[in-house]
Amino acid sequence: MMIKSWVSIPEESDFPIENLPYGIARAGGNTFAVTRIGDTVADLSKLYALGLFSEPGFDFEDVFTQPVLNDFISMGQDVHRKLRKRLQEIFSTEHAPDNNLKRMIESIALKPAGEVEMLMPVKVTDYTDFYSSIEHATNVGRMFRDPANALLPNWKHLPVGYHGRASSIVVSGAGIHRPVGQAMPAGAETPVFGPSKMLDFELEMAFVVGRGTELGESVKAKEAENYIFGFLLFNDLSARDIQSWEYVPLGPFLSKNFGSVVSPWIVTLDALEPFRVAGPVQDPEVLPYLQTEGLRNFDINLEVFIQPGEGRESLVCRSNFRHMYWNICQQLAHHTVNGCNITTGDLYASGTISGPEPGSYGSMLELTWRGTKSLKLADGEERKFIDDGDAVIMRGYAAKNGLRIGFGECRVNILPAKF
Repeated sequence: MMIKSWVSIPEESDFPIENLPYGIARAGGNTFAVTRIGDTVADLSKLYALGLFSEPGFDFEDVFTQPVLNDFISMGQDVHRKLRKRLQEIFSTEHAPDNNLKRMIESIALKPAGEVEMLMPVKVTDYTDFYSSIEHATNVGRMFRDPANALLPNWKHLPVGYHGRASSIVVSGAGIHRPVGQAMPAGAETPVFGPSKMLDFELEMAFVVGRGTELGESVKAKEAENYIFGFLLFNDLSARDIQSWEYVPLGPFLSKNFGSVVSPWIVTLDALEPFRVAGPVQDPEVLPYLQTEGLRNFDINLEVFIQPGEGRESLVCRSNFRHMYWNICQQLAHHTVNGCNITTGDLYASGTISGPEPGSYGSMLELTWRGTKSLKLADGEERKFIDDGDAVIMRGYAAKNGLRIGFGECRVNILPAKF
């Protein structure tokens, strides 16, 4: 049964009271932790000041006035779940506070979402990007290697990944300049230097680590979700021409580290519990440390739009997180099996999420098949890759039996190269 709230929630909102994501907002010169119900944000520091979090273990003094959520996240899943339950009580019609307290909450702690600026929700301590969609890996292998043997020999045996750059991850709404670097044009004998001509998006999800380990420890696959706080949308921008020249033998470098974008709301695993699904059958069977049981994938609809300047948005991709070959438990178990320590605030991105059909491919590289064909936008313009002035917008939501849990949007504006 869905929970009714005394806070207004529009139809098809990403943020019913069953969601209650966490973020960091700024308004009136102050920064504070928030959750969201419909088009309303609730200042958690003000709710605490009103005495609404009086349960044992709710030691939130100064936690909700920090510029990032790391201190709150580090308090652990028991606290997170108790707070989630308490927030649902406060804002549900069934347990609504009396009229005087409700008026105080409305005047002191609630603000329209459009009146706050959403900031980076966490300090990203470290960042790893995986390569976990078999459809994406197969498409790339067909383009760049052998169409008959697209996957490299290790791909079905371990979650391939690389360590990325945490410092250049920014929140939705940011502008990122077109990167510059070396590329080797087709038919050329020497590399050229300049702005990337093949700027691309990568449609991804990312999870935030909520619990650290010591150096030498590893996380078991069956216990991995105990270390995960929640999910965001993630756009791993990529310069394909720079990447194809630099990636041998050590992988991406300048082609990836110039900017990645996250959505501002972290949606918890508890909110996504109704949307668990089985992942693809893994064949051959994976090694014991990577084996998982139960439903470890999530049925989350994902969409990508391109908006040229002041023009209309054009849908260019519709995919789903359920397609991932390697799940989040396997990713974290593999990352730590050698004793690599993890820290609260670490970010783990899924890799490009492509589905089986051309319209579900999660990058321009695939949608235009390495630039050999064009996508037509709503205003009649065409794109092979991303132009200066374009906004790339990602949205995601899970929906089942009348319940919709969403992430809002992840938007980036592409600016001209600065070099």
